[in-house]
Amino acid sequence: MEAVGAAGDEAALEAVRVSALGKKGSVTEQMKRLGAMSPEERKEMGPLLNGLKDRIGSALGARRDVLKRAAMETRLAAEKLDVTLPVRPSPSESGRIHPISQVIDEITAIFSDMGFEIAEGPDIETDYYNFTALNFPEGHPAREMHDTFFFNEKADGDRMLLRTHTSPVQIRTMEAKKPPIRIVIPGKTYRCDSDATHSPMFHQLEGLVVDKVTTVAHMKWALHEFFRAFFEVEDVGMRFRPSFFPFTEPSLEVDIQCDRSRPGEVRFGEGNDWMEVLGCGMVHTNVLRFGGLDPDEYQGFAWGIGIDRLAMLKYGMPDLRAFFDADARWLSHYGFRPLDIPTLFGGLSS
Repeated sequence: MEAVGAAGDEAALEAVRVSALGKKGSVTEQMKRLGAMSPEERKEMGPLLNGLKDRIGSALGARRDVLKRAAMETRLAAEKLDVTLPVRPSPSESGRIHPISQVIDEITAIFSDMGFEIAEGPDIETDYYNFTALNFPEGHPAREMHDTFFFNEKADGDRMLLRTHTSPVQIRTMEAKKPPIRIVIPGKTYRCDSDATHSPMFHQLEGLVVDKVTTVAHMKWALHEFFRAFFEVEDVGMRFRPSFFPFTEPSLEVDIQCDRSRPGEVRFGEGNDWMEVLGCGMVHTNVLRFGGLDPDEYQGFAWGIGIDRLAMLKYGMPDLRAFFDADARWLSHYGFRPLDIPTLFGGLSS
């Protein structure tokens, strides 16, 4: 009994049990001697030994309960959790989607609903796909070093470059796929320019439709539906002005209706002001030929717009350079929750 009371943990208590009640324990050895006793002695010693065995078992059980409670109290003290502390936010709550990724998802949702496919191409392009096949003449300013990031010349004199627009994907798509073609091309582009509204690397959205019958009216409708859905307004006024791009003829600049009467705020679909947003036009016959299509049989229209600019206009970001600063505070303010997936029926930016 003294050994039971002195056991400091369950391992020590088990050792006491084995020494008393185990196969070779002291009480077990006494129980083995009952067989050699006379009936009278057995009648007297049997109840005594069984009573001793029961008392030891009860003492062991009681001590084991005490040790378990003490072990639990020690564990609770060591592993306690202060439930009064604020809960840390989960990654889905604290993480944020970059506005560029959000706007690309919004654009994808809109044009996918209109029957367009998403096309992609390489960031490193050849002079042929970036300029020649898009009807840029020799000596055009865009072919110069001050506007384009060129790689070192190869042994044959050719130079690879970082694409200055997503338009090369138009040629690659026409080469690989027969009309009808309805694609939008979101992607990165690169130019030697940097200020509050320009970046050496930026994101552009290109659109291309090629079929046997396509007109400026089709292009106007597609752009009108896009801007109406993107800016989430009932209607938006549009104004088309003549312009020039080597790869379209006729070429047009597009302005959309806006209201600038509130300081630091631009609202679309209302007001009497106008803002230029993109360039577009009917695909030049030379571009169709470079794409392997007969311009007497097929015609098409195309447009291009800066995705970064769209994000700035819709969500009120004043400086393009902040898009690439990797500032967690900026991203926390302008970013989007990861599970807020843009849908036309649920709201693009809800």
